Order: sequence, then C-alpha cells, then structure tokens
Amino acid sequence: MLFSILMITALVFGFIHIYFPAANYSFERLHIFLFNLCTGGSILLYYTRGRREVSKTIMFFFLCSLIYAFSAFLKIYPITILISIPLFVLVEKIRIEKFSFIPLQFISPKEPVSEKFHQASLLCLSIGIVMAGLVILNNEYFKFVTMEKLTLNTFFLGFSFPLSLITLSLVFSMLKKIEGSSARVVMEVCFWTITLGVIIFFIFILFEKFIPQIFVTAALFTAVVIVFLLYTTFADNIQQKLFLTSGIGFLILTAISGIVYICMQMSDGYDPQKIKWLLQMHVFASLYGWNLCGLSVICRFDDFPIRLHSPTVIFIHWLTAIVLAPLGVFYGWFAILAIIGYSFITLTLFFSTNKRKIANE
Repeated sequence: MLFSILMITALVFGFIHIYFPAANYSFERLHIFLFNLCTGGSILLYYTRGRREVSKTIMFFFLCSLIYAFSAFLKIYPITILISIPLFVLVEKIRIEKFSFIPLQFISPKEPVSEKFHQASLLCLSIGIVMAGLVILNNEYFKFVTMEKLTLNTFFLGFSFPLSLITLSLVFSMLKKIEGSSARVVMEVCFWTITLGVIIFFIFILFEKFIPQIFVTAALFTAVVIVFLLYTTFADNIQQKLFLTSGIGFLILTAISGIVYICMQMSDGYDPQKIKWLLQMHVFASLYGWNLCGLSVICRFDDFPIRLHSPTVIFIHWLTAIVLAPLGVFYGWFAILAIIGYSFITLTLFFSTNKRKIANE
C-alpha cells in the first residue's frame, strides 16, 4: 500500500509545475527521487531480504530516502549529504549479507546471471548515493570540477539504473533452465554489455560525446533485443511473463527513442524545446513503463496468477506511459488523465486478488 501510494504521488509531482510553477525548485527532481530512490530503492532492498513483510531496516531506509529526496528538492544540501551516509551503509549492509563485500561473483562462471544482475543492482544503488553526494559537495562547496553536465539533475537519473538491473535479474531468473546450455555465453555477454554499457554511456553524457553515445546505445539496444528473444522463447508461459514482456517492450522503445534523441542533438538547428516531447516520452517509457513493470511483478511475484484482464491493463499502461503522461507535461488535462490512468494501473497491479485464494475460498 505504502509503495503504490508513493508511486502515484511521485507522478503527481511530475506534473505539479503546470499548476504551481516554482522557478527555484525542480519538481522533476523530486518526482524522480520519490520513484527511483524512495520507492524503487526500498522495493529492491525488500526483495533482496526475501521477506513477506517490510522490516524495520527497510522502513528506516525508506524514511531516510524521503528525507534525502525532500532535502535535495528544497536544496538543503547539508542534510542531503548527511543522510547519504546511513543510506549507503544500509544498502551495502544488505548487499554484503546477500552476497559478499568484494563482488567476486561477477567473474564466477558458476554464479547464475540473474544473481549477477541482482548484485549489480545493489552495487549501483550504493555507488549512485555516493556519487550524488560527491556531486553536491563539488558543485555547492569545493568547485574542484566544472562541467556543464556534472549536475545533480544528471546524476539523479542514475538512480533508475538499479531498478532496470533488478528487473533484468527477475527476467533472467526465469531463464535459469537454459543456463547449462550454450545460451549461457549469450546471457553473460548480455550482462556485461548492459552493465558496462550504461556506465560507459553515462561517462559519454558527462563529456557530451554524441557519436560514441550512439554506438553504445546501439550495443545496448542489441543486447536488450537478444534478452527479449531469449525471454519470449524460453521463459515459461505464466502471467508474470506477459507483464515483463511488455516491460522489455518499453525498454526497447527507450533505447530507440534515446538513439533518435541523440541524433537530433547532433543535427543543425537543434532546439531542445522542439524535441522536449521526445525526451519526456523516453523518460516515462523508462520510469513508468519498464521500471513499473519490474517493481510491480517483484512485489506481487508470489501472488500470481492475480485476478485481472492482463491485455486491458497492459493497453492502458502503454497508453498512459507513451501518450498521456508525456502530453501531461505540457497540457494540464492530459496530466489529470495520466494520473487517473497510472493510479488505475498501479492499484490494479498491487491489489488485484490472488486467483488461488479465491479458488480456496
């Protein structure tokens, strides 16, 4: 209940600037922090702990992440920096409990690829917290490095990467039956292409190297398509598969829109305002398309099959993420429709009744 409400609240903050413009504060920053760090980060740790109920440790992380999000939004940076410490410690504590201090599992041929994605997700979350803190220290106090893209608004987007990795971990956990075959090599290549590719891509963003960005994005796109083919071919036909397949579709769309956006940035007469709609579609497809699919399946994984008409929910999900939400950034009525559509999707996925429970009754 808590996570679903915060997801909806995060989306509301993504549109609030339409009705309550504030020149000195970034509601976009707040809405992405609420979704990625507060909700996504908490669900990631909850999933790692493997418990049915939210523990006190997870709740403490959740409360600290809220303080982090709102202090960063209000630009009270000393609090943001201080609260980064317990956030980092909690993530690393849970990662080490699950895996080990030194992530040697990455190079182990016996470690399932799904577990490699899982640990990479936790590691990226803790590194993201540290990097965001260092960026604040640099930009607000020390001024050691001056780069146009070295801003907190660039780094907060990095908090979506752990959510992508944990969703991929879930996808690959449904492919364990083919890990003993020649497909294992392909799965390993996909793991390294995706994890290293995103890191390299992020570096190219900081240095504003557009052509290398295209090559890296093309490699990421290829890896995602391969994952899609593996998943649709070998994963068992269960209800979760339908939602995760839809999620991978969002991820493919994200890759394509990213390549198009980079190409437009390189073109003559580039005007950011003219293609802002494309950037918004890219963001919503990633956050509220791909990541939402993963987080909802993680939270309800043991409850499937759940009582809902899957194609209808998936259609409304695509309509909301690709059409209504991007238009809602510019037009208030579409924002209201997007919030209604997104609320329906979230509440349906999180609270639909388990079919087996109904049968038992």
